[in-house]
Amino acid sequence: MSELDDLSARLIKGAVSRREFMARASALGASSLAISTMLGTAQAAETPKKGGVLRLGLAGGSTTDSADITSYNDSVMIDVSHGLFNGLVEWAQDGKPVPELAESFEPKKGAQDWVFTLRKGVKFSNGQEFTADDAVYSLNLHRGDTKSGGAASMKPVTDVKKLDKYQIQLSLAAPDADLPYSLTDYHLLMVPEGFKDWAKPVGTGAFALEKFDPGVRIVLKKRPDYWKEGRGWLDGADVTVINDSSARLNALISGQVDAINRVDHRAVGLLSKSPKIQVVRAPGGWHTVLAMEVDKDPYTNPDIRLALKYAADREQILKALFSGYGTLGNDHPIPRTDPYFNSELPQRKHDPEKAAYHFKKAGLSDPKIVLQASDAAFNGAVDMATLLQADAAKAGIKMDVKKEPADGFWDNVWLKGPFVESYWGGRAAATQMLGVAFAANAPWNESHWNNGTFEKLLADARAETDEPKRKAYIWEMQAMLSNDGGALIPAFRDWLDAHNDKVGGHTPHGGFDMDNGMILDKAWLKS
Repeated sequence: MSELDDLSARLIKGAVSRREFMARASALGASSLAISTMLGTAQAAETPKKGGVLRLGLAGGSTTDSADITSYNDSVMIDVSHGLFNGLVEWAQDGKPVPELAESFEPKKGAQDWVFTLRKGVKFSNGQEFTADDAVYSLNLHRGDTKSGGAASMKPVTDVKKLDKYQIQLSLAAPDADLPYSLTDYHLLMVPEGFKDWAKPVGTGAFALEKFDPGVRIVLKKRPDYWKEGRGWLDGADVTVINDSSARLNALISGQVDAINRVDHRAVGLLSKSPKIQVVRAPGGWHTVLAMEVDKDPYTNPDIRLALKYAADREQILKALFSGYGTLGNDHPIPRTDPYFNSELPQRKHDPEKAAYHFKKAGLSDPKIVLQASDAAFNGAVDMATLLQADAAKAGIKMDVKKEPADGFWDNVWLKGPFVESYWGGRAAATQMLGVAFAANAPWNESHWNNGTFEKLLADARAETDEPKRKAYIWEMQAMLSNDGGALIPAFRDWLDAHNDKVGGHTPHGGFDMDNGMILDKAWLKS
């Protein structure tokens, strides 16, 4: 055991204070972020306490927000909803789906049917018991003629039926071994059968709604009979919407709030030096994309695609855009945190000579490469386009950047231009991410990727329950996209949250910020 490991173990046991640990770990050469991570590990080992009101300052709120589970599209309502409601399945810390309101789930007919056995005795906030009728109704809110954000997750489902009071069956159009991952979608929450009064939400969560001022403030109050063991420690939550990054940071530093999301990467170093503030860093699936439509010239030429991929200086992009808080991308959408990440696929490096070779091999004298970019996609998108333009020039490739206005970008440019920057937030399962972004019939297939071998591999991976076989299929799809696909994916960005020293149970999760939206269910206050 190293001296630093020994010091960390002593911190967990309470043998040294946080301040003493920070001073000694720094003297041993540990980075400020490494120290913050070790403090978080020690915190996770502490004994939770009941009581107190957690004050959150969150970006991702709007005056159009609603408690309607079909409508959620950003952090504030995702976090609040997990205080009010529960789903059948939870996306656990280790990245796997685990039963939540379902007691168990198992595949039938080669994973074309799935049977979910529900927990008995769970009560809604109105005192009504949760049963199969409620589960069937809740899932069907996202099927058929609906504008629900969860419709895509439920699209493969052909039938939802009650087997008995505490058991339901979902039937699919085709086998899917990853259906439980789909049910971790933050829209697929349970409400009573027939429920429609979203101004007065009724759920099985730890809290009831006390005040709702959309885009401004939301207050939750603890329910007396929360069913989930080891969760629901707080007496309440007070959520303030603070969409401005600087204002949000100042609210944490000044003590107005206890925790914030979306910490500016440029402020991480400063926050990590404070003994009273901890940064929560979670590697995950959020990634940048420069999508080339492979059915439109000049991107029909695979050498043009490879030339741009080799031209990209990924290290520089990661450092310039995210201060290094992320990982390098390899031109496929599966992050290193995913259990099916292809660890044997060589990482593509910045290589101007190879870029020049493939550009020459393409045989196009003036391919007219124009990258459309807007900071509406993500903060720094235009800067990244400019970096790639300079990288391409080093390889003798002329590339123009067309800066698009933020207003109307998603409606008028995305999915319409032949070479456009965007981003993806990642998905719980590798097959989900590969399907939603690269399946031939996927509405959001930005690169117009259409490959018969890929389609068969995707179908086989979804149907296969043997883990080694599934792994082989998913690894091959990553290699195909990296070597031949139309998506240049240079970097994955970490989720960055922060909280003060009063907060416990706020742990990193690769799914989304604020512990994948579960902070109100899992966090507790030390005093």
